[in-house]
Amino acid sequence: MAKITVPGSKSITNRALILAALAEGEVTLTGALWSEDTQIMVECLQKLGFEIRVENDPEEFCNRTITVKGLGGKIPKGGTAEKPLELFVGNAGTAARFLAAFVCLGNGVYRLSGVPRMHERPQAALFGALRELGYRVESEQGNDKLPARIFGNAECGMRNAKCKVSIEESSQFASALLLCAKVGGWRVKVVGENAEESPYVVMTAKLMEVFPFKGGRFQIEPDASSGSYFWASSFLMRTIAHTGNNWEASFFPLIRISSWPKKVDKFSIWQIDMYFPTFFPMPERISRKTDLGDSVMTAIVLAPFNRKIVKFTDLERLRLQECDRVMALRTELNKCGAEVLEHGDTLTVFPSRLLHGAEIETYNDHRMAMCFAVLGLKVPGIKIRNPACVKKTFPNFFQKLADKPPRGLGATILDARTGRKLAHDELFAE
Repeated sequence: MAKITVPGSKSITNRALILAALAEGEVTLTGALWSEDTQIMVECLQKLGFEIRVENDPEEFCNRTITVKGLGGKIPKGGTAEKPLELFVGNAGTAARFLAAFVCLGNGVYRLSGVPRMHERPQAALFGALRELGYRVESEQGNDKLPARIFGNAECGMRNAKCKVSIEESSQFASALLLCAKVGGWRVKVVGENAEESPYVVMTAKLMEVFPFKGGRFQIEPDASSGSYFWASSFLMRTIAHTGNNWEASFFPLIRISSWPKKVDKFSIWQIDMYFPTFFPMPERISRKTDLGDSVMTAIVLAPFNRKIVKFTDLERLRLQECDRVMALRTELNKCGAEVLEHGDTLTVFPSRLLHGAEIETYNDHRMAMCFAVLGLKVPGIKIRNPACVKKTFPNFFQKLADKPPRGLGATILDARTGRKLAHDELFAE
């Protein structure tokens, strides 16, 4: 049996970093993810003048213990209109959205920019809400996207200002405002379908309820979305061996995801993707809004091995993330011989166990690389282009696949060009 330690949750880590900076004292985050997205957040907070100490985690190579000296809502540094303080957010949606609200609490001018794809991703609903609160936000291209200049004004929040924000395009808009609302003196109304039940907005609210704002320690739990790849691996390894009524109960014990905090029912219930194992065998319909978060991509890649047709609905937000994930999943699964139909924001996947290998375009999307790498455990000949893009959230993902049990799955990973077996150190994404 493999017992996999999954790195910390990106979603929780980047929320916790903002809250730690807002705290009235020193906060130590244990089990924090150390990947491209979280490093970007740490670097931006350091540029804003926060004292942050980063130490290795003896339990997981891609985790860190991060200590932040909170300043009770004060932001030490800021630029001027002529020379704004530059914050580069890469393609990290959480950093782009959370920092846009956060810097409003400062007294300077800040310029947020990222990679070209981040400049295409939506920001309008958040920028509109910040303007409602009285802040000045200027999009350089006039399209309410990055790059943008934000004029902080710590006094704006003293007016008990109100704003309304839609989460139709991203729940991160609401989370960005809620994280800073108490310090800013903001009253935030979240609108959009199932606004009060949006899983990631609920995560933000629950996190704020238990966070040590007066200083202390806070444990970041492992990332359930990342855990889905190993649950999926368990499913693929057992689909042939198990049939009939014992199938659902039998395949998941093959791989155990370790290091979740021992809370109620083992999980904090903050991460919607912790429910991933309950969707096997798959039902006829799975919704991105109400059933699964990012792990819906993992489910889509597994769906050809389901016994019945599965419709994946409410996928519109997948089009606005690291790439158009709806198009990407359909295109790459079709390459492998799967029958996948795209209708609006729904993907219909038909049973098809006779898949074949193909060269997979990842679109520089970490989740595309990891989903199809898992498929490669079952389907010979899967070749992943730009596998290093997993550094965004899971730099040692391929090492976990290749390490011998119980710490890994024992998979053999080859260089697609030469056929040479890759060494352990070569599998780390930098």
